[in-house]
Amino acid sequence: MRILVAPDSFKGSLSALHAAEAITEGIREADPTSTIHLLPAADGGEGTMESLVEATNGRFISRLVEGPLGHLIPARYGMLGDNATCVIELAEASGLMRLEDRAQNPLITSSFGTGQLLLHALNEGCRNFIIGLGGSATNDGGAGILQALGMRLLDSKGDEIPKGGAALQQLHVIDSFFFDPRIAESTFLIAADVTNPFIGPDGASSVFGPQKGASPTEVEILDRSLTNFADIIEQHTGISLHHTPGAGAAGGAGGAFQVFFPSTFKPGISVVLETLRFDEYLETADLVITGEGRSDSQTFSGKTPYGIAQAARLANVPVVLISGTITEESRAALGDLFDSVHAITSVSVTVADAMLNPFNLLKETAKQAILQVKNKSHSE
Repeated sequence: MRILVAPDSFKGSLSALHAAEAITEGIREADPTSTIHLLPAADGGEGTMESLVEATNGRFISRLVEGPLGHLIPARYGMLGDNATCVIELAEASGLMRLEDRAQNPLITSSFGTGQLLLHALNEGCRNFIIGLGGSATNDGGAGILQALGMRLLDSKGDEIPKGGAALQQLHVIDSFFFDPRIAESTFLIAADVTNPFIGPDGASSVFGPQKGASPTEVEILDRSLTNFADIIEQHTGISLHHTPGAGAAGGAGGAFQVFFPSTFKPGISVVLETLRFDEYLETADLVITGEGRSDSQTFSGKTPYGIAQAARLANVPVVLISGTITEESRAALGDLFDSVHAITSVSVTVADAMLNPFNLLKETAKQAILQVKNKSHSE
């Protein structure tokens, strides 16, 4: 049996690669004759860079860049195994994971560090980029990225405005003369599941600002700031971002990529499966195993197992789900999507147990899942 093992990470316990290795050990115990291919995956959010680099035998490049509040931090970007495609996650340099809760402040946080990573990759010769827009701590409309790449954002006196979302209220003119010309020579594949517009009640500030620490008053300030930014962008380029779907991704960074970069936007899981050439591997697979830490109603919103199940179904390849926990209300729907569904947790295995010993418990669950598949095939 040729088995494709393609789980997401089990958040808080196992990376996607370690989850794939645990599943592989379980398969080998149940069926030593199986041919197994590991393809750890992700859905375009945090962890995507790591999954793509590991799955393609790529490498990581570390740099000191500015974090969301301007402090120098070590951050990485990935070079895929083709040595031509660079993966940058906005969360790596400019994400909420870089801040303690009490330090969250979208009025002043900046995406400048992400722009610095991009600049370094350009200097290294990279011209093909995959950008993940999840997990940002910023609401600056991608202004920091643009500033790091040479764009000047000036107030009415001709001075550079400060970094951060609130400062965009002071923006009077955009000077793109020094904007890095190598951007125009490059391609950008943007992994973004957010379809929110730049401004308004469904925009970046209103919907995501509170998650980044913004009070109701601060949300209004940020929305006015992004409105001014969109107005000035329209004056400069003729392009209106205000109500464009997807422009509100990552605190409005989606808008910056739409206007100033040669970019294509796709759902995160589509970007990942395309980059991993998942369809090619499916052609020779007899079975696919995927999984995640928790499967619930959110799984159907473009999460890794959902995307993999859809692709496997189209190729008529059976697909098995193994997750840390599965909510009872989602089990029936998951049972319709997958050929079989398995959870690590049970009456005898608590969530706490699973977090303490995730590798061995996932291995054992995978072993039982494969034995079930074999028994089913023998009985047919």
